[in-house]
Amino acid sequence: MREILGRRRGLRLWRKRGPVPPAQLEAVLTCAAWQWPVVPGVGPAAAGGDRGRACACPDPECVVPGAHPFDPGILAATTDQRMLSWWWSNRPAAPVVLATGGTAPCAVSLPALAGAAALTELDRMGVRLGPVVATSTRWSLLVAPYSLERLGELLYVKDRVPGSLRFHGDGGYLVLPPSETGTGQVRWERAPRPGADAPWLPDVETVVDALVEASTNAPDGGSRLAY
Repeated sequence: MREILGRRRGLRLWRKRGPVPPAQLEAVLTCAAWQWPVVPGVGPAAAGGDRGRACACPDPECVVPGAHPFDPGILAATTDQRMLSWWWSNRPAAPVVLATGGTAPCAVSLPALAGAAALTELDRMGVRLGPVVATSTRWSLLVAPYSLERLGELLYVKDRVPGSLRFHGDGGYLVLPPSETGTGQVRWERAPRPGADAPWLPDVETVVDALVEASTNAPDGGSRLAY
């Protein structure tokens, strides 16, 4: 009930400050209710800007166009509804960037085609997954918070880990739906279940073990996943 009332207060505050895309508003307030710290992303370059620029940041060779924090930086991420309301009332189209690690979710990501194959294979194996974020280039499987030390120990004992996996842990970030970046729309491939409680998240070891098994489990000894 407290989370619902908090979102309603945030909605009233946003309405007073002007029009805001409903999906963006709901996403930010929901993250605050789940205690997921977020910060506005830089976003894609404005239409009619410099030719060939996909990101609104000053770096002409940005490798994650529109999909990263800039000003403020990731350390400013918060769950404070007043701060979030102020940010997004001034930048209503800004991407929603989650600061991963600590008590917030972490993630394991892989290329989009491999991500689609991985979900099919992990479902076949009976692995329970949490929310999954999808972009045109990568899919990210949200997992429970883990430390960098634990991740290092987990990877050290593996004979082989697909080199295309990326880990979003302490000090990292992940763009959440319904953000728009320089490479297109960010969406939920597996959306969190509706409700006031934060989504359940699998342990990182469970997900990594399953991905490693799936990547070396083809009958011919090759990989089932197109890494």
